[in-house]
Amino acid sequence: MNAFKNPTFTRIFAFLLKKESVIIVYILLAILAGSKQYIHHSYNNYLIFKYVYWHSVDLQNLYLNYPEYLDSNHYGPVFSLLIAPFALLPDGLGMILWNIANVSVLLWGIFSLPLSLNKRTLIAWICAHEALTALFSFQFNIALTGTILLCFSYLIKKKEFQSAFFIAFGTLVKLYGIVGLAFFFFSKNKLKFILGGLIAFAVLFVLPMVLSSPSFVIQSYRDWYDSLSHKNSLNASLTSFQDISIMGIVRRVTGNVNIPNTPFLLVGVILFGLPYLRVKQYKNLAFRLMLLASTLIFTVIFSSGSESPTYIIAFAGVAIWFIIQPNPKNMWIIGLFIFAFLLTSLSPTDIFPKPLKEFIRLYSLKALPCVIIWLTIIYQMMRVDFQRYLIADK
Repeated sequence: MNAFKNPTFTRIFAFLLKKESVIIVYILLAILAGSKQYIHHSYNNYLIFKYVYWHSVDLQNLYLNYPEYLDSNHYGPVFSLLIAPFALLPDGLGMILWNIANVSVLLWGIFSLPLSLNKRTLIAWICAHEALTALFSFQFNIALTGTILLCFSYLIKKKEFQSAFFIAFGTLVKLYGIVGLAFFFFSKNKLKFILGGLIAFAVLFVLPMVLSSPSFVIQSYRDWYDSLSHKNSLNASLTSFQDISIMGIVRRVTGNVNIPNTPFLLVGVILFGLPYLRVKQYKNLAFRLMLLASTLIFTVIFSSGSESPTYIIAFAGVAIWFIIQPNPKNMWIIGLFIFAFLLTSLSPTDIFPKPLKEFIRLYSLKALPCVIIWLTIIYQMMRVDFQRYLIADK
């Protein structure tokens, strides 16, 4: 305990709690991850993203396999505009700036939350390692996490148009963004929210036509649907790097790849929806933040397309859930958080021996702590009176 009273430790801790320190570290992580992957010629994901722009300009199908890269694109036509400024640059510079842009949106989202600055800073630190994992894959999931947070924050601030824009943007880039609709009942002006959403969807639907043509964009949406349908049928596997979900755990533990998603999704949606019955709790900020945490985790653990870099979304939910718990935090909460940090965030690293890492991957165990925490969140949302949660919103 005396170590915590040491002046040097106090100064270091105060430095780490500064917003500027977090921003600098995140930008450094973005640069280091991008540089390392460029030097080692390990940036296939970035090439997929880059060619969404060039294939749009050339009116080529966005969802086929091309010789320039392995795998195929699974992002919506509006992504062509998002990636354009980076695709026009040399690869090394483009991918570093792409990573910086992604972490910037994530930090924008985190620091927009209606929490004290210290709490927001701690959330950012908790998410840092999971963000790094996603940065090595140049994942848009980093920015997508930020857009979901911004959707929530703007709605809480009664800025329905901005909130609706981020839902539309996230949805038309990657379907996960539609989960922002979970916050609809917190809106004070639902008509404005709906109108803002319709306008945003319409504008974002049309904008990619600037690079190509109306007929190409319309056809691309059809192709996108077919691509996602095909990908979903391939996700369920006993050995792939995807399906890190509650369904994946069950499929891999039982060895039965034919177990369907539907029963899990039905139960998950019912459990997710139960807290909405507690209408009187809506006014409590802690209840709303718990729903945000639930939404972020639900999005990942019930998706057969979830892979390790996707967990930046879920881990942001874990961080928010942990930070808003009343102090002193009980041992169950602390234990769950440590379990999540070790198994979900650190399991892909060399801290774990290679055979153990492979065991965790093969049985989708990275998802397990998030599943337990999500069930804990649902229990808390159904039982706790959130009026006693004291959360600073400044």
